[in-house]
Amino acid sequence: MPIQLSSSAQALFQGRLCARFFAWACLFGVLATFAELIDPRLLDPSHRHFIFLIGAIGMWRYGNAAMHYLRGMYFLRWRFPRMRRAVEAMGEAALPSQMFMVVTSFRIPTHTTFKVYRSVFQEVQRLPVPCTVIASIVEKADENFIKQIMRDEVRGRDDIKLVIIRARGTGKRDGLAHAFRALSRQMPLEDAVVGVVDGDTMMLPGCVENAVKFFAYLPSVGGITTNEFCEVEGGKLMREWHALRFVQRHINMCSMALSRRVLTMTGRLSFFRASVMTEPGFIQDVEADFLQHWRLGRFQFLTGDDKSSWFSLMRAGWDTFYVPDSNTLTVEHPPDSNFFRATRQLMFRWYGNSLRQNFRTTRLLGLRHLGLFTMYVLYDQRVSMWTSLLGLVTSVAAGLMFGIEFLLVYLFWVLLSRTLVTLLLLFAEHPVDPLYPLVLYYNQIVGSAMKVYALFHMDQQSWTRQKTTLDRSSEGFDMALNRWSSKTMLASSIALFLGAVAMLLTLSQP
Repeated sequence: MPIQLSSSAQALFQGRLCARFFAWACLFGVLATFAELIDPRLLDPSHRHFIFLIGAIGMWRYGNAAMHYLRGMYFLRWRFPRMRRAVEAMGEAALPSQMFMVVTSFRIPTHTTFKVYRSVFQEVQRLPVPCTVIASIVEKADENFIKQIMRDEVRGRDDIKLVIIRARGTGKRDGLAHAFRALSRQMPLEDAVVGVVDGDTMMLPGCVENAVKFFAYLPSVGGITTNEFCEVEGGKLMREWHALRFVQRHINMCSMALSRRVLTMTGRLSFFRASVMTEPGFIQDVEADFLQHWRLGRFQFLTGDDKSSWFSLMRAGWDTFYVPDSNTLTVEHPPDSNFFRATRQLMFRWYGNSLRQNFRTTRLLGLRHLGLFTMYVLYDQRVSMWTSLLGLVTSVAAGLMFGIEFLLVYLFWVLLSRTLVTLLLLFAEHPVDPLYPLVLYYNQIVGSAMKVYALFHMDQQSWTRQKTTLDRSSEGFDMALNRWSSKTMLASSIALFLGAVAMLLTLSQP
């Protein structure tokens, strides 16, 4: 029977619906206003400035985005449903004979810890196979708390066990390594599967079973990652920024899963074959991964354990996969109350991890391990940070040199294209918001600027939650040289970029 809402709940729902409708109406109103302000000749393909406004670079960028979107929709709507039906036809034979869940907790609020471990125990309770939960914690209070949650949630299952590992609190990588060694001591069976869960990630019902069955169906896959939704402890803009990130992640994951080359084993929740995780080389990669840089020398990876586990899988010849109906809910704690400071900190960490992984992967693994499409995507990541800034810088310069109408056309195109992208995201089975066009553009510009900065400061790392940084204070002269060479190369690259813009404008001059 239909759910009956109280009068206050109905009023709240109707109020939110009206506010969202009004926001969409304002967005389309602004679009119509811009359309009236610009000169129609500038949008005419026969006009000599049309190629300047759209341009080969712009078409290449949007072509890449369209390619990932179409690949993602093909996987999500056609390929994956066929795979899901085949997996379900295998019945319980698709389940592993043994499950392990590794959960890492460090400086997580108590109410979040409760939700996370409750979801873990509820999931293993549903799964008809023996399971061991390995909790990597720092504080003694967490141990008693987790044991109490297990007593409340696990009933009539002697085959569900809990192993507590006390880490030193020196970082997530150390905590994971201790847990993986504890996993090795359990001597898992050959077909056992291990789930690695972050301390702020809740598993939604059916999450584990939906994912682990694919190991039996896809014997070449060594790691599987999952779909994420988010619950953000912050304002409206911060909530929508995080939600948009997960929508984009979902589409890109689906696109890469089509090639079985998902580019990260996300630390929030991923599954691995136990035979992979008990290898000493895999544990060493997660615990003490490093980059040997031609200018910055050798330095440890402080963050990015999800990139290290992915690299280890690729090097060993395993495929990686994404299961879009294995859903998690992450609790996001922004590192700063200010939206701009918080997003810049997060983007610097994420993009720094991606770039460090990018340069190491293309150099050491190459085409044989990655395949042509994955190599193309990785090289495109290096270029896109510059091409994304090209439109803004060129349009501002053209507006100053040739007339303000060029800037108006650019703003109209930005708003129109991002609105269309937002509407297309509706098909990705994630909610969308009228703020998305603005947030998309913010991510493009500020995100590209953070990528450029991270490109020349790859040795700078910090955890946003743990507030730990890579200690290089003892390196003296070498550290100072690295710092100044980074600034010099950053300034030089910006000068070259502006020179390219000036040349483009000169060629397009009326």
